Amino acid sequence: MPIASPQNLTIATTGASGAIFLRHLLLAVARDKRVQTVNLVASDSALRVMAEELGLKGRSRLVEQILGSSAGKSLTASIRKIQVQANADIGANIASGSYPADAMIVIPCSMGTLARIANGIASQLIERAADVCLKEKRPLVLCVRESPLNKIHIRNLYRAADAGATIFPLIPAFYYRPATLDAMAREFACRVLAHVGLPQPGAFRWKG
Repeated sequence: MPIASPQNLTIATTGASGAIFLRHLLLAVARDKRVQTVNLVASDSALRVMAEELGLKGRSRLVEQILGSSAGKSLTASIRKIQVQANADIGANIASGSYPADAMIVIPCSMGTLARIANGIASQLIERAADVCLKEKRPLVLCVRESPLNKIHIRNLYRAADAGATIFPLIPAFYYRPATLDAMAREFACRVLAHVGLPQPGAFRWKG
């Protein structure tokens, strides 16, 4: 079970399509005063995808580029709590079980990253940080994206879930009739954060 109001989050992003969901997750945690620290890790493939989907140019000022004009001046101070970690740095803080990370979210999570996490192959920081969450019994949420799924994908989904990860497919809801892609991505981000103990004000609640 997730702890109440986690303060220290690890957020990773990989080479699957869906960078807009990462953008809205980061916007939400930047605004959330309960969250004190966010360690953000992007794989090389994620940077390639974000260049296509979000218009990133290079790796400098990564957080500001991801958030874009959505952040506004009101979030300038809050953005500072998002610390970028290099995926090649296996000696980073989140690579150790002694570092007090409360939960980790991988969004989007590619099938390659899933495979490495599910099989304990931790040669990069993202997989090592996920491995730490599993061994320390901390919440690990994998927002996987691929379609269709082959048997290898399905086996790896089972292995990751069996090891303690939550499989949270990157499938948005439509019953609240989102009018824009941003509204759809924002609501999905709210659902993910609620799952780790950070329910967001203004999130849609089904009333029957």
